[in-house]
Amino acid sequence: MNNNEILLLKLGEVVLKGLNRKVFEDRLLNNVRRRLRHCGSFQVYVRQSTIYVEPQDASCDLESAYAACRQVFGIAAVARAVPCEKTVEAITATAKAYLAGSFAAARSFKVESKRADKTFALNSIQLSQAVGGELAEAFPGVTVDVHTPDLTVYVEIREKYAYVHAPAVPGAGGLPVGMGGTAVSLLSGGIDSPVSSWMMARRGVQLEMVHFVSPPYTSQQALDKVLDLAKLLTAYCGRMIVHVIPFTEIQEEIRKNCPEEYFTLIMRRFMMRLAGAVAKKAGAGALVTGESLGQVASQTMMALNVTEDVTTLPVLRPLIGMDKVEIIRISREIGTYDTSILPYEDCCTVFTPRHPCTRPKLEDVREAEARLNVDALVEKAMAGEHWVRVKP
Repeated sequence: MNNNEILLLKLGEVVLKGLNRKVFEDRLLNNVRRRLRHCGSFQVYVRQSTIYVEPQDASCDLESAYAACRQVFGIAAVARAVPCEKTVEAITATAKAYLAGSFAAARSFKVESKRADKTFALNSIQLSQAVGGELAEAFPGVTVDVHTPDLTVYVEIREKYAYVHAPAVPGAGGLPVGMGGTAVSLLSGGIDSPVSSWMMARRGVQLEMVHFVSPPYTSQQALDKVLDLAKLLTAYCGRMIVHVIPFTEIQEEIRKNCPEEYFTLIMRRFMMRLAGAVAKKAGAGALVTGESLGQVASQTMMALNVTEDVTTLPVLRPLIGMDKVEIIRISREIGTYDTSILPYEDCCTVFTPRHPCTRPKLEDVREAEARLNVDALVEKAMAGEHWVRVKP
């Protein structure tokens, strides 16, 4: 690591927010600072659509900070850079020293400049030509190629300094968590719900999770698996609460009193009611599920209408048009897949009907559910709720 190395975080959609932009930037700065607390002491500030992350002492862990910043929603790209004086000589000297290893591995290069400080004497093209000429002399074995170079040297002329860096890497994109309101996400131990939670957090939604347990049909290992998934998500979403709600009695009452073909549908209706009760306590404005149209019997269009019937809150389904291959790809990218496939049962697989109804009529399901004391079962389940705070 170069002792003067800093991070430049490029803003994404935040720059399009017009009069509300400062509110988004302030939230994003707070999110970045919170995520960097475990990495050491950093000065974090924003100028000209870029967040600067500057280590304040030698004990700062820039590698961890670099990885953490790439997972902050609202950041489009992250670059490691070195500041220097705003002269061609200083920029060239910095590029020679900082990128010597990159030049050794490259056969061709170009210089790309950006002049955010318009008072600088040279324009972007002139600066690229001047610095590129000096670097071509310093590294005669590396040719200039302005179309498809192995290495692009970036030079940014900004308010206080010039900055030299190699290509930035993609960030998490999206909007800062907290700017899209709060929602309650139904988190199972499967592949889909962590991905749907991640996708809504990427749109700036602050999440609280709800998970249903059915001992003795589900194990402590199954709950631990879900808490591990939640912890993996905190790298992107920040700290969160997982509400754990007992579901055994509800499922047993459904099995005893309701037609088998409606087991899953009635179970899902109870889940929506309980998630809605959690949302009311949390002040949340929506529910989030991992449902994908047609993926299983309870996710046909008619079945979704039946389960959504019991809540007045919007139900956000970010995976609704995705297939399993796409969902698995995202789960691998965000690091939840290996945990999701651990072989512990969750309550959704308890008392699965042999022949589930795929084209249910709402009136028929309501009639079947009327055999249960719905309010008493919901109240008892909520009385048994406990929650776990999960941190990155």
